[in-house]
Amino acid sequence: MTIAPIENTSGVKLGILGTHLGFLDALVPDEAGRLPRTPEGEFVLVAGARDLIELSPVKVDLIQVSAFGTTLPEETDALIPALRDLGLEPQLVMMVGGVNPMNPDDEDEALSQLLTNLNAALRNKITHVNSTSVETWMEGSPPANDEEFQARVAQNIKLHLRAYEEAGLEGSCIESWNIEFLRPGEFQTFTSLPKLRPILDGLNKKLGKPYFKALIDAAHCGDSGLSISENEAIIASMGEADQIGPFHCSVPTTRGCLSSDDGWVGALLTANAKTGKLPSAFVELFRHDDPALEALRKLEPGHGIDTTLGRSYTQVMVDGLIDTVRRLNNLKNRGLL
Repeated sequence: MTIAPIENTSGVKLGILGTHLGFLDALVPDEAGRLPRTPEGEFVLVAGARDLIELSPVKVDLIQVSAFGTTLPEETDALIPALRDLGLEPQLVMMVGGVNPMNPDDEDEALSQLLTNLNAALRNKITHVNSTSVETWMEGSPPANDEEFQARVAQNIKLHLRAYEEAGLEGSCIESWNIEFLRPGEFQTFTSLPKLRPILDGLNKKLGKPYFKALIDAAHCGDSGLSISENEAIIASMGEADQIGPFHCSVPTTRGCLSSDDGWVGALLTANAKTGKLPSAFVELFRHDDPALEALRKLEPGHGIDTTLGRSYTQVMVDGLIDTVRRLNNLKNRGLL
């Protein structure tokens, strides 16, 4: 059955990520720095995005692209216009790998990786960048005390301020930098919105404006140990400080179909909408059997549950887009947007 087109009347832009295609299959560069391609030579991410757009009754405005410091510049410079040709406006999600952003000894190398992707964003006139750049994925240990936590906050402020200054972001095409925290186990220190916020506060105080914002992910909020109401309260506070960036419609633990979210996506999408600052909402899910996420499945076996119920991952993404646009439209309809 073909679903009739669904208009997004909310004023909030709707986006996707490519994670449902698989990290190694679609997003991670090879040892030569080249991105995965189909047998016909097309970027896997572009081919997958086209398939989704053709299937979806909802117009997709944005795509967030996982960006690694080892990707060849010419690969990124070819990928971005190819995505724009599909009618998608790309954003980068900058990864930092093999170094610890919280360690002063790793500052220069972490900075180098950030500058690689910030320069790519500047070359390609990208307006919003995102990152998971405050910590190393699945490594390290929690801070022993508040003094150590504050030292990690201070080092991240120093690193990201250097990146802002050395990339020349002041007055550039990049209008905001949105930072994402991850769940305990994936990160060890910045594992909730209250723990991430001191970095945003410190950076914005130094800049004198709310340039750094939070990329708020329902899955990470749900797995952070805080309740829905606790997350709603800090989201409201961060809205008052103009620290609300994109929202990820993503399911706690399973990271699969939005029907398995137990209310988290709906509640936190509404909380973000109520701030009046929500710019965009992205549907994000991971493959339950993605080889790159084996460590995450060992950390939390529930992450490996197959929630597709016989559908392709592209169809599950489309179902998520339909669900999200209806939620956004009704938030607008009810006067909450």
